Amino acid sequence: MLKVINSSHALNIVMNKNDTQIMTVPRKLLFRQGSFEGFCPAQDFNYLDLILNHYTWSRRGDAENDPEQKQPIGYAIIVQEETNKIFVYQRAPDQAYDEKRLRGKWSWGIGGHIDLTKEIPKNPVLENLMREINEEIHLQGPIKPYLLGYINEDQTDVGRVHFGVLYIMRTSSTTISPKDPEIHDGKFMTLAEAEETLANPSVCVESWSQIALAPCRDFLTSQGPLSKKPPGRSACKSL
Repeated sequence: MLKVINSSHALNIVMNKNDTQIMTVPRKLLFRQGSFEGFCPAQDFNYLDLILNHYTWSRRGDAENDPEQKQPIGYAIIVQEETNKIFVYQRAPDQAYDEKRLRGKWSWGIGGHIDLTKEIPKNPVLENLMREINEEIHLQGPIKPYLLGYINEDQTDVGRVHFGVLYIMRTSSTTISPKDPEIHDGKFMTLAEAEETLANPSVCVESWSQIALAPCRDFLTSQGPLSKKPPGRSACKSL
């Protein structure tokens, strides 16, 4: 059932980001079968259906400070399909990037909050993610989505109020460049180069990208769906 919280703000026209209406899901409903920490393969539990059946709209400023609500975020790793290179970038280190807690951090995930729109699509998570990709980077040709799994990280202030829906987005484009000033710098890297970036003590990689790299590597190595327990990473389980 669709519910609207603070509906007087619903159209989000020329207003402060904290006043926009974003998708949220009550934590107790999202994790009614038990929560997990880290990564959960898509075939282990269908969190996406649960989100689409139980989401509400909440004022962003309130949701950012309410750990009893989880904000679903579509999170895409862009993969060049011929080389299996992934797009790695650094978030802007200054006010060009809105979320202070992530400024200057390195990432291989593109995504954002799911805003309320006049026409709500069947799958707002994927629809919003495709729009975010189009707004943030230049790519040539279509992209093909594959739902890899889910990210939950309750150890940081950012992670505690967000829930990641992780997609692999395959593209035939051999070039990629930032379109949005929120991306300071970025390029395609091999998985080995991304792992070197993660291991570099002078580089700060955001937590979701740290979590997502191993299942992404396993998927691209196997060229097929993740096994129930991919190497080096346990499948999701209740906490």
